[in-house]
Amino acid sequence: MKHAKRLQSLMLGASLMAAGMPTWAAVKDSQGGPAVLEMNLQTPATQIAEQIYSLHNLMLVICLVIFVAVFSVMFYSILKHRKSVGHKAATFHESTTVEILWTIVPFIIVIGMALPATKTLVSMKDTSNADITIKTTGMQWKWGYDYLKGEGEGISFLSTLKTPRTQVGAPGVKPTEARGDNYLMEVDNEVFVPVNKKIRLITTANDVIHSWSIPAFGVKQDAIPGFVRDTWFKVDKIGVYRGLCSELCGKEHAFMPIVVNVVSDADYKKWVDTKKKEMAANADDPSKVWTVDELKQRGEKVYAANCVACHQANGKGVPGAFPALDGSAVVNGEKAAQTAILLNGKAGMPAWKATLSDTEIAAVITYTRNNWSNKAAENIVQPAEVLAARK
Repeated sequence: MKHAKRLQSLMLGASLMAAGMPTWAAVKDSQGGPAVLEMNLQTPATQIAEQIYSLHNLMLVICLVIFVAVFSVMFYSILKHRKSVGHKAATFHESTTVEILWTIVPFIIVIGMALPATKTLVSMKDTSNADITIKTTGMQWKWGYDYLKGEGEGISFLSTLKTPRTQVGAPGVKPTEARGDNYLMEVDNEVFVPVNKKIRLITTANDVIHSWSIPAFGVKQDAIPGFVRDTWFKVDKIGVYRGLCSELCGKEHAFMPIVVNVVSDADYKKWVDTKKKEMAANADDPSKVWTVDELKQRGEKVYAANCVACHQANGKGVPGAFPALDGSAVVNGEKAAQTAILLNGKAGMPAWKATLSDTEIAAVITYTRNNWSNKAAENIVQPAEVLAARK
């Protein structure tokens, strides 16, 4: 029976390899992220991360020494003082010396561990004298970034998973495209910061609890709705660093990567100039009148970036979790009601007024009212209408 099961396992493994399933040899290290078969913490890129790394090793050594000492004494006592060689159990009731020792020794150990740990914790909370302040907002399921102070002030953008759904697949649907080295750890808009500059990071969220984490920085800070928390990092090595949302935040929790690109001062200035020009070019005039086709084309992109995870590409939604938009009474009803829902949200759906522009909201509404089987009477919404609904 055992041989049969082993043969079945070997046959299954061979069939998976024949079908082109990935093997350890085919997987490569993620640039700035986890490495294949990595057994320790990621290589530190900040002084705080180096201190955490050292503390981690120190605690392991202390625990190992205690483990070896305690079990050595225990096994020695069991072996040398066993009944079979004539030893009898002691009958003493208590020992003041032993009680003093098992109080003082653990106290010394705890103090020896607490002092360096406390020093590092205090340093982690010192966000003063930052060169650049960035606010990051967690949302289902992406990150929003606003540069509040320092060079780059005024820059604002959303950072969304870049890995295509063709690599991810779906329940019951196999991926149709080979997965890259940075699978699920790549974004369309990376965070840029200059090397050797102190970056203060302010975290919050607009729906549920998220957590901004970059292991190489030694940073993991929860982003909580209604609260503002902060942390900081100062990277001393140019490069790309990757992390993920480290709080279970919903069905797309695995699709909230974080990518920070640390560059030289000169390259950072170039990025700031380019980003500000890009923002100016993308600024939409809410008074512009669009055609249905223009809004549908723009709305399709907005839908793919923000809505497809819940409502699906075919508009059928997820039964029992997210409603279908195909044939929806809301989508085919009065456009004012649909506009209000997108702006202000409802149970199970976030408000989009803080993250999408008037044009984007108008476009995605127009797209849904003219897509799939929908034939809404009011089939177009202009940005000016969304702007008026905000007030």
